[in-house]
Amino acid sequence: MEATISWLTTLIPQLPVPTARLIVYVVYSAILAFAAPVVLVVAYTYMERKVLARLQDRIGPNRAGPLGILQGLADAVKMLTKEDITPAKADRIVFNLAPMLAVVAAVLVFAVLPVAPGVIGTDLKVGILYVVAIGGLGELAALMAGWSSNNKFALIGAFRTVAQLVSYEIPIVLAIITVVLASGSMQLGAIVAAQDVPFLFTLPVAFLIFFVASIAEIGRCPFDLLEAESEIVAGFHTEYSGMKFAMFFIGEYMHLFSAAGIATALFLGGWRGPGAGEASILGVLLGFVYFLAKTTLLVFVMMWVRGTLFRIRIDHLLDFGWKFLVPVALFLLVAVAFVLKVPVLNSPTFRWLGMLAANGVVILVSLALVVLAARHSRSAALRGVAGVDG
Repeated sequence: MEATISWLTTLIPQLPVPTARLIVYVVYSAILAFAAPVVLVVAYTYMERKVLARLQDRIGPNRAGPLGILQGLADAVKMLTKEDITPAKADRIVFNLAPMLAVVAAVLVFAVLPVAPGVIGTDLKVGILYVVAIGGLGELAALMAGWSSNNKFALIGAFRTVAQLVSYEIPIVLAIITVVLASGSMQLGAIVAAQDVPFLFTLPVAFLIFFVASIAEIGRCPFDLLEAESEIVAGFHTEYSGMKFAMFFIGEYMHLFSAAGIATALFLGGWRGPGAGEASILGVLLGFVYFLAKTTLLVFVMMWVRGTLFRIRIDHLLDFGWKFLVPVALFLLVAVAFVLKVPVLNSPTFRWLGMLAANGVVILVSLALVVLAARHSRSAALRGVAGVDG
């Protein structure tokens, strides 16, 4: 933000630097709190509908505005005009706080997200710890909504919130710790600066673990057990209507962007790219374009996954998290820690190659164990069939 502050003081010479700094931070906070949610939700709603339509050989929105680009606005008008209903036996305070918390939890992540060179709300030295802590608020919002609704389907959705989201927080944290070890910092700005080679190429397994677990944490298909329509009506937000119902989806799309943004900062080099830097306004704008392009690419992949894969069972979901992702993440963490402590790998090039080799070993061992487990399961099933036939 220093480049923006310098530009503002150059534009208005009589403006003191502290005043310019205050103006920049107030405007930035206002954009994050009010403009960003609206723009992102409208844009990603349209994008997701078009992406899913193309994947499923459909047209998608094409009525509201040219090529259907006003569909998000039409949805907003529809939600604003719908009746707001609160169940008679619901806990009214908790019931009304839950949708607001869902949005606030997603917006707060942007406070430490470096979206361009020098453009960050506050570059906390424990920024990653802040992100993990704030991530728990989204889970709390779903839990509050399901419990306070006094509805059995919503309550089942709340139970699944505890089972699923808390479980998948563990591999996310382990993947983040791996990145923290590799970069030597919990400061997001420092992690971005440390990626002369993006961690996507040196820690691909950590990226996959983080990405898959993030999809589960957001609660999107194939991990959308929190709101499985075919099983529990709409899950934790069954009793919500009108704008309160819409706020959960605003929170979901904001969380979608923030999760992709964190993944961009941790593994894709954040805003880094040719010509990006704090030296000029153009460098800052280029950095923002790079960050937005990388983040949107990850969001597109999440939408692609949603349109391609089917919903899995809750027991399979938990088995995948506890019996596969957590052990692989722990194994990777130990392997990377070992590589970083080897004295021979002190130079950056050897360190990157060592981390990549550690990831390769983790992949090979994991695949071998999965094959052995599959053979054992198949043999057990065949023995069971033979026993029944006998």
